[in-house]
Amino acid sequence: MRNPLRWSLSLALMLGVGLRARSAEMRVSVYETAERSTHRLTKVEETVMAPGRHLDEIRNYVFVDPDKAFQTILGIGGALTDASAETYYKLPESKRRELIRAYFDPKDGIGYTLGRTHINSCDFSSESYCYVKDGDAALATFSVEHDLRYRIPLIREAIAAAGGRLRLFASPWSPPAWMKGNGDMLHGGTVKQEYRESWARYYVAFIRAYAGAGVPIWGLTVQNEPMAIQTFESQHLTAEEERDFIKGFLGPTLAKNGLADTKLMVWDHNRTFMYPRVKVILSDPEAAKYVWGVAYHWYTDPAFDHVRQVKEAYPQAHLMLTEACTYPFDWGKVHDWNWGERYGAEMIEDFNNGADGWTDWNVLLNKDGGPNHVGNVCFAPVHADTQTGELTYMNSFYYIGHFSKFVRPGARRIISSSTLDALATTAFLNTDGSIAVIVMNATDSEERFDLRLASAGVDIASPAHSILTCIVRAD
Repeated sequence: MRNPLRWSLSLALMLGVGLRARSAEMRVSVYETAERSTHRLTKVEETVMAPGRHLDEIRNYVFVDPDKAFQTILGIGGALTDASAETYYKLPESKRRELIRAYFDPKDGIGYTLGRTHINSCDFSSESYCYVKDGDAALATFSVEHDLRYRIPLIREAIAAAGGRLRLFASPWSPPAWMKGNGDMLHGGTVKQEYRESWARYYVAFIRAYAGAGVPIWGLTVQNEPMAIQTFESQHLTAEEERDFIKGFLGPTLAKNGLADTKLMVWDHNRTFMYPRVKVILSDPEAAKYVWGVAYHWYTDPAFDHVRQVKEAYPQAHLMLTEACTYPFDWGKVHDWNWGERYGAEMIEDFNNGADGWTDWNVLLNKDGGPNHVGNVCFAPVHADTQTGELTYMNSFYYIGHFSKFVRPGARRIISSSTLDALATTAFLNTDGSIAVIVMNATDSEERFDLRLASAGVDIASPAHSILTCIVRAD
């Protein structure tokens, strides 16, 4: 296989001298999702770049430079929760096959390669539960039998549909109630000092139990949303408490049990407090040596600068958005176009600011935005009517697909800059040498632009309220 970066350099040189031989042709395939059409990840154009085009200041341009490569992309995906699994297994078999193929098949679907799941219950479970009996600090009764009914089988199907290439990471919402100072899995609280070692061994027990059930765990986050005291399963940890738990208990416990390669991520909460929180942990060498990366969510203000600042301050840390959803749930608004546009805008910004991966929340929910045992319901890219078996694909499914289908693991982000603010863009160089350029237009007007690599270009139309993925390949 040719080296894609070396190929990109030679490509730029070829285009720069205006080589017009057929072997140097740059073919462009354009895929489109647009509000005022039936196009949903639809191939709308196959064209060729013309070399030797001069710049014209009255035209709009998207400039792509494959010579400048940045972070390597790990993958894009969504969460496989109790709610998703319970809804999935209420569908007829044909609809289950359709859904799993739509999400995880790289050819016939949008090719998810990342997955998230939860340790113990979360809000998107039908009930609160944990994996051990009360007071069992030795974890002798540890069992994931609860998850074997729905969640683990769904994850196994997803892994198979993805061809075995699904990186799965897990996050705890709360330790068992008896381990916490408030005696409750809900409403915050913090693990008691005397149970911190048992809680660290709990992660190990979970990883081993899932592996035994045919589900390898690639990574962990220390705690879901540690700054929030929620009405559902939650644990409140200060930055110092998270740091001390990592270096004193969780990190050493993973290492001692042969799990040092498990990718451990900190924070797992909103971008807004991301930088100061991460600084406390990653400035401590004894904690930082166990930390692979930083997880974050998109709720509250966007605060994309925090992603960039963490990447600049701690370039060794991998950055991954690990949860995103839109709410409040309203079935009457399931087809509103703004849901997809939020995904497109935030994914472009996150990747341009240094994210290595991007993971949505529930892959599937029912027509009520659940099940959810505290009524904290929300939208998912796909909703199911469990009475009729009908699946409803929101436009967010297609917007995410413009990334996940065409930006494959191992791709490098490259420069993509627009001369028009209305056209948001990012671009990636895949390992097969193809370039994926994503352009989003959230305005009410069509905008035309010249997609440019070196001195070659091609004119492309960006419809109002649309997202495009342009795949560029050298013949």
